[in-house]
Amino acid sequence: MFHDQQREQLRAMYFTAWDKARRGAPLEPLERQLAELIERHPEYHGLLARPEASLEREFTPEGGQSNPFLHLGLHMALLEQVTTDRPPGIRALWQQLCARHGDPHAAEHAMMEVLAETLWQAQRDQCAPDERAYLAALRRLTGESTPGADL
Repeated sequence: MFHDQQREQLRAMYFTAWDKARRGAPLEPLERQLAELIERHPEYHGLLARPEASLEREFTPEGGQSNPFLHLGLHMALLEQVTTDRPPGIRALWQQLCARHGDPHAAEHAMMEVLAETLWQAQRDQCAPDERAYLAALRRLTGESTPGADL
């Protein structure tokens, strides 16, 4: 029950930010970030315009569905990492990948695959995410490698 309430509260933030952005209402800084991400994902516009249809909806891989809230949440997590350069060096890797892809959004999507895998492994192993392995995997996306970094 707590998990569902927490999930619904998080989803409500996305609905509120998108609604306010569409109406031209003033946005808080976090709402502005969310609205900008949603704007870059037109495939989610309809879903986020109808909270009653998706507030409690399950998005399962078995059903062939990707979870838009997870996707946007990974974007937010990655942007926080890049902004704070935590783990150290991620901002430079993001810049390299932006140059390589020619598009920050495409670079973020490539990086998010690595972030999701890193988080999944940490959850599976019941430990903190391995920052060294995470950065090594991101370096591989740039074509760079660090000997022994992903041991």
